[in-house]
Amino acid sequence: MSARHGIVLFGHGARDPRWAEPFERLAHKLRGQCGPDTTVGLAFLELMSPDLPSAVAEQAAAGCTTVTVVPVFVGVGGHIRRDLPAVIDQCRIAHPGVDIQCAAPVGEDDTVLDALAAYCLRQIGAVGDGR
Repeated sequence: MSARHGIVLFGHGARDPRWAEPFERLAHKLRGQCGPDTTVGLAFLELMSPDLPSAVAEQAAAGCTTVTVVPVFVGVGGHIRRDLPAVIDQCRIAHPGVDIQCAAPVGEDDTVLDALAAYCLRQIGAVGDGR
């Protein structure tokens, strides 16, 4: 059996369940692009489930030997600087046989910012076109 890799998209969470829809769409896109040895899941810091420890536990139970947590945060504040490292440490303690990595928040990646800038520029073009 080959090694399985897990990806957990980690978002803040909100009271309105519709808030999670873009994250669910992103997870769906990733599932379509990843191979059969990659598991894609979602986790939330608060107000929604699953939480990060539950999502990591699910991937560990599915046989993932490596789990990469991808914080889907554009801005970086206390949740990413303080809360997330503490939860990652809890997950590492709970699953010592799993290599748990944490990527930089998506908002720190220039390609993500470039995509957001392109979106903004398309909006200016849409306004200029009378749409």
